Amino acid sequence: MSGESSAPAGSGSGAAPGYRVWAVPGLPEVAPGDNLAKLIADAEPGLADGDVLLVTSKIVSKAEGRVVRADDREAAIDAETVRVVARRGTLRIVENRQGLIMAAAGVDASNTPAGTVLLLPEDPDASARAIRDGLRAALGVTVGVIVTDTFGRPWRSGLTDVAIGAAGVRVLDDLRGGTDAYGNPLSATVVATADELAAAGDLVKGKAAGLPVAVVRGLPHVVAAGDDAEGARAMVRGARDDMFRLGTSEAVRQAVTQRRTVRAFTDTPVDPGAVRRAVAAAVTAPAPHHTTPWRFVLLESAGARTELLDAMRDAWIADLRRDGKSEESIAKRVRRGDVLRNAPYLVVPCLVTDGSHTYGDPRRDAAEREMFVVAAGAGVQNFLVALAGERLGSAWVSSTMFCRDVVREVLGLPAEWDPMGAVAVGHPAGEPRPRPEREAEAFVTVR
Repeated sequence: MSGESSAPAGSGSGAAPGYRVWAVPGLPEVAPGDNLAKLIADAEPGLADGDVLLVTSKIVSKAEGRVVRADDREAAIDAETVRVVARRGTLRIVENRQGLIMAAAGVDASNTPAGTVLLLPEDPDASARAIRDGLRAALGVTVGVIVTDTFGRPWRSGLTDVAIGAAGVRVLDDLRGGTDAYGNPLSATVVATADELAAAGDLVKGKAAGLPVAVVRGLPHVVAAGDDAEGARAMVRGARDDMFRLGTSEAVRQAVTQRRTVRAFTDTPVDPGAVRRAVAAAVTAPAPHHTTPWRFVLLESAGARTELLDAMRDAWIADLRRDGKSEESIAKRVRRGDVLRNAPYLVVPCLVTDGSHTYGDPRRDAAEREMFVVAAGAGVQNFLVALAGERLGSAWVSSTMFCRDVVREVLGLPAEWDPMGAVAVGHPAGEPRPRPEREAEAFVTVR
């Protein structure tokens, strides 16, 4: 056995008292079409039930013919890329077609003949299953198989091996619902067992030692008896749960484009801290004369929201009756305000014009106020985008602008505060309807 190491086992459920890990010597250079399971069985015929085999993805790629010419590398990266997460110079961190976030989509020029590059296996979980099935047929053993690759990591220097494919391995050990050694409940602990095994194997395989396969023995509890264990794809965090998914420019673009008007909310309470963070983003908007023309009234209690909306409804009904509208028409119009009444949180943005200039010229004075109104709109837009970044839905409704005196009276606001609508805030009750694409060129005039 080459490159052998041993260690006490970890604290996962069912852990054994220790394990050994060693690299498998004697594997030949792998070529397209080779049967990896047979090559491994010939090199390590002593594999036993419960062993875990760690196979470097490069030899899987070679066996599966995932080899392209080096001068096609950029085109290969493009073909393997689903989205670009970050760029710095020529370096691209991307999400590839396997759902992995990697430099250059995992297209690699190391450990491959000069003039060629390797693509990752098309389906690493399927590759792991094929090796596992082949070893069962060749040696009559039930083992776990993990296909590994080398990753860099955010916030950490250095590289490590992780699992990109798996078969017959409990890739995640969910300890939630249990307790630690002190009796404290475990509410968020899900151990990435397959990644830990991949890293252990890398300690004995090495990056340049020509030992692409390792074996871990002594941890039979991580090997699934049947064939229905989840593959490594289960370890890829879904976009909805990934708090760090986006690069900076992508995050800004997505927050802007995903800001949608939401008119139906769940009963889930809104985190007041999230709203305050959105206000902090709002007050970075541009404003005239170095002023701060924004004020945000946060209606966090149900009583405050009901009192305001009832007073606004009464004022609106009185206005509509003065306009001669029928009771049926009035009822229909009032129902449009349900988006505010059904929201678990309301915000009333207000405009103040402290610091505005008075010119004595109606044209210039009107333009001065318009500058402040534009600044208020910019602040509200920042607010709405920031709410989207907090995964909150919102709807900016103009209704408070039609009964400003009523709003000021109910909320006890200064006379110089002008309510600029109301923003309903909450967790969306469903996915918004698709928005028609808008071509930027339709809104552009060039001179």
